[in-house]
Amino acid sequence: MEFIEDIETLEALYGTPGAPSIRKVARRLTPLYRKWIMTSRLCVLSTVGPEGVDGSPRGDDGPVVLELDERTLALPDWRGNNRLDSLRNIVRDPRVSLMFMVPGSNNVVRVNGTVRLTTDEDLRARFEKHGKQPATVAVIEIAEIYTQCARALIRAKTWTSGDESGALPSVGQILAEVSEGEEGGAQYDREWAPRAAKTMW
Repeated sequence: MEFIEDIETLEALYGTPGAPSIRKVARRLTPLYRKWIMTSRLCVLSTVGPEGVDGSPRGDDGPVVLELDERTLALPDWRGNNRLDSLRNIVRDPRVSLMFMVPGSNNVVRVNGTVRLTTDEDLRARFEKHGKQPATVAVIEIAEIYTQCARALIRAKTWTSGDESGALPSVGQILAEVSEGEEGGAQYDREWAPRAAKTMW
């Protein structure tokens, strides 16, 4: 098996990108990019650090980010599994990418930039829900915003293929498999939803 080892070979294989794919890039929140991102309740946060890369879904029951100004977004860190993979990366390497999705749309909007974490009380208070606040907020400085090609979601029939989750193993089953039966299983699955409901925010 041969591998591509240089940019020249790669570019020769794929050719020149079309003009619209270059012109669609903005350096700030334009009115239409703002409308798109503020409609999104789900994004994937991608970070990089000494141990490697991390991609983490981030979701909310309203806009997943808050606009601080046309070049700055704020992303709350709501309760998760406390692995802190993304946050550890952010503290050590500020490069970040976010992919915003909206159910029913095959388009994805990408934001690339740099990020810092804060425990600023006023900013955390802006996200308060049910008497709770995020432990930290990621403040993202926008370097570029652009739409991704819709072909991937169209090919995957992401929003039109119906619910296929019934064929999947449960997290309890996966945990039991990788821990060789020491953790997980049916009891884990039964207890997870009520536990998550109490710690959603």
